[in-house]
Amino acid sequence: MWTVVYIAKNNELAQKLRSALYDRNILVMIRAINRDASTGYEILVPGAEVEEALGIIIDEV
Repeated sequence: MWTVVYIAKNNELAQKLRSALYDRNILVMIRAINRDASTGYEILVPGAEVEEALGIIIDEV
């Protein structure tokens, strides 16, 4: 099951976090919150990787 671990305010930040997670072998999915993506992007990871992903995100943000 995929779990939202962060909501990025723009595509640039979402892509930065995706790269950081992917580089550490964590599966990651980005999903726009609404159709025009003006409210942000959800960063999702598999449930088993939530804690590790949060640690990486804290270091990146």
